[in-house]
Amino acid sequence: MLPSERQTCIREWIEKENAMKISDLSKRLGVSEMTIHRDVKPLIEEGLIEKTFGGITKREVTMASLRSNSCCYCNRPVRERIAYRIIMPDHVIHNTCCPHCGLLLHKRFEDSVLQALCHDFLTEATISAMLASFVFDANLNINCCQPQVLTFGTREDAERFTKGFGGTVLLFEEAIEEVNKRMDTSSNCCE
Repeated sequence: MLPSERQTCIREWIEKENAMKISDLSKRLGVSEMTIHRDVKPLIEEGLIEKTFGGITKREVTMASLRSNSCCYCNRPVRERIAYRIIMPDHVIHNTCCPHCGLLLHKRFEDSVLQALCHDFLTEATISAMLASFVFDANLNINCCQPQVLTFGTREDAERFTKGFGGTVLLFEEAIEEVNKRMDTSSNCCE
């Protein structure tokens, strides 16, 4: 059975049972517990389930999770590779389509943000937005909001990227200020 098939089974079972043990999933699907951990990781990232000690539970439905397939800032579809997630103290997750919208929303919530996650544009690894380097105005069109913003896990990678595709590298606080400054003079980020 393929990972996607196992994930479909897990989705169906968690919908009916609300909570399951990793060991039970392993037995039902005939795979190791380590394989189950790998299978549930994308479901956790989607906000469908939460990891518990020795198992998983169905995540409570919130207004933010109901709209997880669309950006909670501009309503564009959320594409995993460039998505930006803001986690609040009440564990509500706000999904945005790109770092541009994520930074705008982050500024709106300011100190109430518990954590912000995005993806390294090159490796697609999940990284902390507050530690990321942000590239503005690269000559690579990702067909999302303007000004276009890409995230990188290291400043060195961001600077190497700009040598080939142009753009300006900013750190987190600088990036929030820059996107907000530019949006003050623009009517819509999605035009």
